[in-house]
Amino acid sequence: MTDLTTILAGVRFPNPVFTASGCAAAGQELDQFFDVTALGGVVTKSIMLEPRSGRATPRMAETPSGMLNSIGLQGPGIDVLLDKDLPWLAERGARAVVSIAGGSVADYANLASRLRDRPGLAMVEVNISCPNVEDRGQVFACDPQAASGVVSAVRRNTAPGIPVFAKLSPDVTDIALIARACVDAGADGLSVINTLLGMVIDTTTMRPALAGITGGLSGPAIRPVAVRCVWQVHQALPDVPILGMGGIRTGLDALQFLLAGASAVSVGTTVFGDPTAPVRVLAELEQALADRGVEHVRDVIGLAHGAAGHLVPEGPDPVGDEPAAAMEEP
Repeated sequence: MTDLTTILAGVRFPNPVFTASGCAAAGQELDQFFDVTALGGVVTKSIMLEPRSGRATPRMAETPSGMLNSIGLQGPGIDVLLDKDLPWLAERGARAVVSIAGGSVADYANLASRLRDRPGLAMVEVNISCPNVEDRGQVFACDPQAASGVVSAVRRNTAPGIPVFAKLSPDVTDIALIARACVDAGADGLSVINTLLGMVIDTTTMRPALAGITGGLSGPAIRPVAVRCVWQVHQALPDVPILGMGGIRTGLDALQFLLAGASAVSVGTTVFGDPTAPVRVLAELEQALADRGVEHVRDVIGLAHGAAGHLVPEGPDPVGDEPAAAMEEP
Protein backbone atom coordinates (compact mmCIF):
# COMPACT_ATOMS: atom_id res chain seq x y z
CA MET A 1 0.00 0.00 0.00
CA THR A 2 0.97 3.63 -0.36
CA ASP A 3 3.13 5.26 2.32
CA LEU A 4 0.85 8.02 3.66
CA THR A 5 3.39 9.65 5.98
CA THR A 6 3.07 13.41 5.66
CA ILE A 7 5.48 16.14 6.77
CA LEU A 8 4.17 19.65 7.39
CA ALA A 9 6.84 22.25 8.11
CA GLY A 10 9.17 19.65 9.59
CA VAL A 11 6.54 17.85 11.69
CA ARG A 12 5.73 14.26 10.76
CA PHE A 13 2.11 13.08 10.66
CA PRO A 14 1.06 9.47 9.96
CA ASN A 15 -1.27 10.46 7.13
CA PRO A 16 -2.59 13.56 5.35
CA VAL A 17 -6.23 13.55 6.57
CA PHE A 18 -7.21 15.92 9.40
CA THR A 19 -10.49 17.16 10.78
CA ALA A 20 -11.54 20.73 9.94
CA SER A 21 -11.93 23.48 12.49
CA GLY A 22 -15.46 24.16 13.67
CA CYS A 23 -17.03 20.84 12.71
CA ALA A 24 -16.16 18.61 15.67
CA ALA A 25 -15.14 20.82 18.63
CA ALA A 26 -11.93 19.21 19.96
CA GLY A 27 -12.51 15.69 18.68
CA GLN A 28 -14.35 14.01 21.54
CA GLU A 29 -17.66 14.00 19.66
CA LEU A 30 -16.11 12.06 16.78
CA ASP A 31 -14.17 9.66 18.99
CA GLN A 32 -17.37 7.74 19.75
CA PHE A 33 -17.56 6.83 16.04
CA PHE A 34 -13.88 6.10 15.33
CA ASP A 35 -10.47 6.36 16.94
CA VAL A 36 -9.40 9.96 16.33
CA THR A 37 -5.75 8.93 16.66
CA ALA A 38 -6.16 7.20 13.28
CA LEU A 39 -6.18 10.62 11.62
CA GLY A 40 -3.18 12.72 10.77
CA GLY A 41 -4.39 15.39 13.19
CA VAL A 42 -7.39 16.82 14.99
CA VAL A 43 -8.02 20.51 14.29
CA THR A 44 -9.95 22.15 17.11
CA LYS A 45 -12.75 24.64 16.76
CA SER A 46 -11.29 28.16 16.76
CA ILE A 47 -10.69 29.14 20.37
CA MET A 48 -10.74 32.66 21.80
CA LEU A 49 -9.45 34.13 25.04
CA GLU A 50 -12.83 34.29 26.76
CA PRO A 51 -15.99 32.15 26.58
CA ARG A 52 -18.27 33.28 23.78
CA SER A 53 -21.96 32.55 23.26
CA GLY A 54 -21.93 33.32 19.54
CA ARG A 55 -24.63 34.86 17.39
CA ALA A 56 -28.38 34.71 17.84
CA THR A 57 -30.41 31.94 16.25
CA PRO A 58 -31.22 30.90 13.60
CA ARG A 59 -27.60 30.56 12.66
CA MET A 60 -27.49 27.65 10.21
CA ALA A 61 -29.20 27.22 6.85
CA GLU A 62 -29.03 24.50 4.22
CA THR A 63 -28.03 25.45 0.69
CA PRO A 64 -27.67 23.40 -2.50
CA SER A 65 -24.72 21.05 -1.88
CA GLY A 66 -23.73 22.90 1.24
CA MET A 67 -24.69 24.92 4.27
CA LEU A 68 -24.38 28.39 5.71
CA ASN A 69 -23.28 28.90 9.29
CA SER A 70 -23.34 32.05 11.34
CA ILE A 71 -22.23 30.54 14.65
CA GLY A 72 -20.12 33.50 15.67
CA LEU A 73 -17.20 31.52 17.11
CA GLN A 74 -19.15 30.17 20.05
CA GLY A 75 -16.79 28.43 22.47
CA PRO A 76 -15.67 27.93 26.05
CA GLY A 77 -12.48 30.00 25.85
CA ILE A 78 -8.80 29.11 26.11
CA ASP A 79 -8.91 28.03 29.77
CA VAL A 80 -11.27 25.13 29.09
CA LEU A 81 -9.21 24.05 26.08
CA LEU A 82 -6.05 23.98 28.20
CA ASP A 83 -7.65 22.31 31.21
CA LYS A 84 -9.78 19.69 29.44
CA ASP A 85 -9.61 19.40 25.65
CA LEU A 86 -5.88 19.55 25.00
CA PRO A 87 -5.02 17.12 27.85
CA TRP A 88 -7.66 14.71 26.54
CA LEU A 89 -6.16 14.79 23.04
CA ALA A 90 -2.65 14.34 24.46
CA GLU A 91 -3.74 11.40 26.60
CA ARG A 92 -5.40 9.74 23.62
CA GLY A 93 -2.24 10.21 21.58
CA ALA A 94 -3.90 12.42 18.98
CA ARG A 95 -1.94 15.15 17.25
CA ALA A 96 -3.67 18.41 18.16
CA VAL A 97 -3.83 21.37 15.81
CA VAL A 98 -5.26 24.26 17.80
CA SER A 99 -7.11 26.91 15.83
CA ILE A 100 -7.02 30.36 17.43
CA ALA A 101 -9.09 33.48 16.75
CA GLY A 102 -9.24 37.00 18.12
CA GLY A 103 -10.32 40.56 17.56
CA SER A 104 -6.88 42.15 17.85
CA VAL A 105 -3.23 41.31 17.34
CA ALA A 106 -2.82 41.26 21.12
CA ASP A 107 -5.53 38.59 21.40
CA TYR A 108 -3.68 36.30 19.01
CA ALA A 109 -0.33 36.91 20.72
CA ASN A 110 -1.87 36.11 24.12
CA LEU A 111 -3.46 32.91 22.82
CA ALA A 112 -0.21 31.76 21.25
CA SER A 113 1.71 32.37 24.47
CA ARG A 114 -0.89 30.43 26.47
CA LEU A 115 -0.38 27.43 24.16
CA ARG A 116 3.39 27.52 24.40
CA ASP A 117 4.99 24.22 25.51
CA ARG A 118 1.64 22.49 26.05
CA PRO A 119 1.82 18.68 25.69
CA GLY A 120 0.16 17.26 22.60
CA LEU A 121 0.28 20.47 20.58
CA ALA A 122 1.46 19.61 17.07
CA MET A 123 0.56 22.79 15.20
CA VAL A 124 -1.21 26.15 15.51
CA GLU A 125 -3.76 27.23 12.91
CA VAL A 126 -4.36 30.98 12.88
CA ASN A 127 -7.92 31.83 11.89
CA ILE A 128 -7.43 35.32 10.48
CA SER A 129 -10.94 35.52 9.05
CA CYS A 130 -12.07 37.49 12.11
CA PRO A 131 -12.93 41.21 12.08
CA ASN A 132 -10.19 43.44 13.45
CA VAL A 133 -11.98 45.38 16.20
CA GLU A 134 -9.15 47.93 16.23
CA ASP A 135 -9.62 48.80 12.57
CA ARG A 136 -13.32 49.37 11.84
CA GLY A 137 -14.08 45.67 11.56
CA GLN A 138 -11.71 45.00 8.66
CA VAL A 139 -11.20 41.23 8.35
CA PHE A 140 -7.54 40.38 8.95
CA ALA A 141 -7.41 37.85 6.10
CA CYS A 142 -8.52 40.44 3.54
CA ASP A 143 -5.59 42.79 4.05
CA PRO A 144 -1.92 41.77 3.64
CA GLN A 145 -0.66 44.13 6.33
CA ALA A 146 -3.29 43.12 8.87
CA ALA A 147 -2.76 39.43 8.15
CA SER A 148 1.01 39.70 8.48
CA GLY A 149 0.67 41.55 11.79
CA VAL A 150 -1.31 38.70 13.31
CA VAL A 151 0.95 35.98 11.94
CA SER A 152 4.09 37.74 13.09
CA ALA A 153 2.72 38.07 16.64
CA VAL A 154 1.70 34.40 16.76
CA ARG A 155 5.04 33.21 15.40
CA ARG A 156 6.95 35.23 18.01
CA ASN A 157 4.90 33.73 20.82
CA THR A 158 4.84 30.13 19.58
CA ALA A 159 7.52 27.66 20.63
CA PRO A 160 10.18 26.84 18.03
CA GLY A 161 9.41 23.62 16.22
CA ILE A 162 5.63 24.14 16.37
CA PRO A 163 4.41 25.09 12.89
CA VAL A 164 2.15 28.11 12.49
CA PHE A 165 -0.37 27.85 9.63
CA ALA A 166 -2.40 30.89 8.56
CA LYS A 167 -5.96 30.10 7.46
CA LEU A 168 -6.83 32.10 4.37
CA SER A 169 -10.15 33.48 3.17
CA PRO A 170 -11.27 33.02 -0.44
CA ASP A 171 -13.12 36.35 -0.31
CA VAL A 172 -10.18 38.32 -1.70
CA THR A 173 -9.07 39.51 -5.10
CA ASP A 174 -5.64 37.85 -4.97
CA ILE A 175 -5.27 35.02 -2.44
CA ALA A 176 -1.62 34.50 -3.40
CA LEU A 177 -0.86 38.07 -2.30
CA ILE A 178 -2.28 37.39 1.18
CA ALA A 179 -0.50 34.03 1.29
CA ARG A 180 2.85 35.60 0.53
CA ALA A 181 2.32 38.28 3.19
CA CYS A 182 1.63 35.58 5.79
CA VAL A 183 4.69 33.56 4.84
CA ASP A 184 6.91 36.64 4.85
CA ALA A 185 5.61 37.38 8.36
CA GLY A 186 6.64 33.94 9.62
CA ALA A 187 3.89 31.48 8.71
CA ASP A 188 5.31 27.99 8.21
CA GLY A 189 2.33 26.93 6.12
CA LEU A 190 -1.14 27.87 4.97
CA SER A 191 -4.63 26.47 5.52
CA VAL A 192 -6.67 26.97 2.34
CA ILE A 193 -9.58 27.83 2.49
CA ASN A 194 -11.99 29.17 5.06
CA THR A 195 -15.70 29.45 4.20
CA LEU A 196 -17.07 31.83 1.57
CA LEU A 197 -19.35 34.64 2.67
CA GLY A 198 -22.92 33.90 1.60
CA MET A 199 -26.55 34.69 2.28
CA VAL A 200 -29.96 33.02 2.08
CA ILE A 201 -33.33 34.79 2.05
CA ASP A 202 -36.40 32.96 3.32
CA THR A 203 -39.09 33.50 0.69
CA THR A 204 -41.86 32.78 3.22
CA THR A 205 -40.84 35.41 5.78
CA MET A 206 -39.17 37.48 3.02
CA ARG A 207 -36.29 38.14 5.40
CA PRO A 208 -32.72 36.80 5.70
CA ALA A 209 -32.75 33.19 6.92
CA LEU A 210 -29.90 33.82 9.35
CA ALA A 211 -30.17 36.15 12.32
CA GLY A 212 -26.67 37.38 11.49
CA ILE A 213 -27.83 37.97 7.88
CA THR A 214 -24.67 36.56 6.27
CA GLY A 215 -22.82 33.34 7.02
CA GLY A 216 -19.99 31.11 5.92
CA LEU A 217 -20.73 28.79 3.01
CA SER A 218 -19.18 25.31 3.25
CA GLY A 219 -19.72 21.87 1.75
CA PRO A 220 -19.27 20.38 -1.74
CA ALA A 221 -20.57 23.58 -3.39
CA ILE A 222 -17.31 25.38 -2.58
CA ARG A 223 -14.90 22.59 -3.56
CA PRO A 224 -14.02 23.96 -7.03
CA VAL A 225 -13.25 27.34 -5.47
CA ALA A 226 -11.10 25.71 -2.80
CA VAL A 227 -9.17 23.63 -5.34
CA ARG A 228 -8.58 26.77 -7.41
CA CYS A 229 -7.24 28.61 -4.36
CA VAL A 230 -4.91 25.76 -3.41
CA TRP A 231 -3.67 25.67 -7.00
CA GLN A 232 -2.96 29.42 -7.05
CA VAL A 233 -1.21 29.44 -3.68
CA HIS A 234 0.95 26.43 -4.55
CA GLN A 235 1.81 27.94 -7.90
CA ALA A 236 2.95 31.16 -6.20
CA LEU A 237 4.65 29.47 -3.21
CA PRO A 238 5.57 25.92 -4.28
CA ASP A 239 7.78 25.25 -1.25
CA VAL A 240 5.18 26.23 1.35
CA PRO A 241 3.06 23.37 2.78
CA ILE A 242 -0.70 23.71 2.39
CA LEU A 243 -3.47 22.15 4.44
CA GLY A 244 -6.30 22.08 1.91
CA MET A 245 -10.00 22.09 2.74
CA GLY A 246 -13.39 22.96 1.32
CA GLY A 247 -16.11 20.48 0.45
CA ILE A 248 -14.08 17.28 0.71
CA ARG A 249 -16.49 14.35 0.84
CA THR A 250 -14.58 11.44 -0.73
CA GLY A 251 -11.06 10.13 -1.18
CA LEU A 252 -11.06 11.36 -4.77
CA ASP A 253 -12.01 14.84 -3.57
CA ALA A 254 -9.00 14.72 -1.26
CA LEU A 255 -6.80 13.58 -4.14
CA GLN A 256 -7.81 16.66 -6.14
CA PHE A 257 -6.46 18.88 -3.38
CA LEU A 258 -3.17 16.97 -3.21
CA LEU A 259 -2.76 17.19 -6.98
CA ALA A 260 -3.44 20.94 -6.80
CA GLY A 261 -0.62 21.36 -4.28
CA ALA A 262 -1.92 20.57 -0.79
CA SER A 263 0.30 18.42 1.43
CA ALA A 264 -2.66 17.39 3.61
CA VAL A 265 -6.42 17.94 3.79
CA SER A 266 -9.10 18.71 6.38
CA VAL A 267 -12.53 17.06 6.28
CA GLY A 268 -15.31 19.18 7.75
CA THR A 269 -18.93 19.76 6.82
CA THR A 270 -19.55 16.21 5.61
CA VAL A 271 -19.21 14.89 9.20
CA PHE A 272 -22.64 16.34 10.02
CA GLY A 273 -24.17 13.68 7.78
CA ASP A 274 -21.50 11.02 8.22
CA PRO A 275 -19.49 11.22 11.47
CA THR A 276 -17.10 8.55 10.15
CA ALA A 277 -16.27 10.61 7.06
CA PRO A 278 -12.65 11.46 7.99
CA VAL A 279 -11.54 7.83 8.31
CA ARG A 280 -13.63 6.84 5.29
CA VAL A 281 -11.97 9.57 3.21
CA LEU A 282 -8.58 8.37 4.46
CA ALA A 283 -9.31 4.78 3.39
CA GLU A 284 -10.65 5.90 0.02
CA LEU A 285 -7.63 8.14 -0.57
CA GLU A 286 -5.24 5.31 0.28
CA GLN A 287 -7.04 3.01 -2.16
CA ALA A 288 -7.10 5.67 -4.89
CA LEU A 289 -3.34 6.18 -4.57
CA ALA A 290 -2.67 2.44 -4.58
CA ASP A 291 -4.85 2.00 -7.68
CA ARG A 292 -2.69 4.58 -9.45
CA GLY A 293 0.55 2.90 -8.42
CA VAL A 294 1.62 5.75 -6.12
CA GLU A 295 4.25 4.56 -3.65
CA HIS A 296 4.31 7.66 -1.42
CA VAL A 297 1.68 10.33 -0.99
CA ARG A 298 4.31 13.05 -1.44
CA ASP A 299 4.68 11.94 -5.06
CA VAL A 300 1.29 13.41 -6.01
CA ILE A 301 1.56 16.76 -4.24
CA GLY A 302 1.23 19.43 -6.92
CA LEU A 303 1.47 16.81 -9.67
CA ALA A 304 -1.36 18.41 -11.66
CA HIS A 305 0.77 21.49 -12.23
CA GLY A 306 3.28 19.48 -14.22
CA ALA A 307 0.57 17.63 -16.11
CA ALA A 308 -1.22 20.85 -16.91
CA GLY A 309 1.97 22.35 -18.25
CA HIS A 310 2.08 19.78 -21.06
CA LEU A 311 -1.44 20.70 -22.10
CA VAL A 312 -0.90 24.43 -22.46
CA PRO A 313 -0.11 25.28 -26.11
CA GLU A 314 2.83 27.55 -26.78
CA GLY A 315 2.24 30.85 -28.45
CA PRO A 316 -1.08 32.68 -28.95
CA ASP A 317 -4.41 31.07 -28.14
CA PRO A 318 -5.30 29.19 -31.34
CA VAL A 319 -8.97 30.07 -30.94
CA GLY A 320 -8.11 33.74 -30.71
CA ASP A 321 -6.15 33.51 -33.97
CA GLU A 322 -9.00 31.98 -35.96
CA PRO A 323 -10.67 34.24 -38.51
CA ALA A 324 -14.10 35.44 -37.41
CA ALA A 325 -15.81 33.46 -40.15
CA ALA A 326 -14.26 30.22 -38.90
CA MET A 327 -15.94 30.64 -35.51
CA GLU A 328 -19.43 31.24 -36.87
CA GLU A 329 -22.10 28.60 -36.67
CA PRO A 330 -22.57 26.79 -40.02
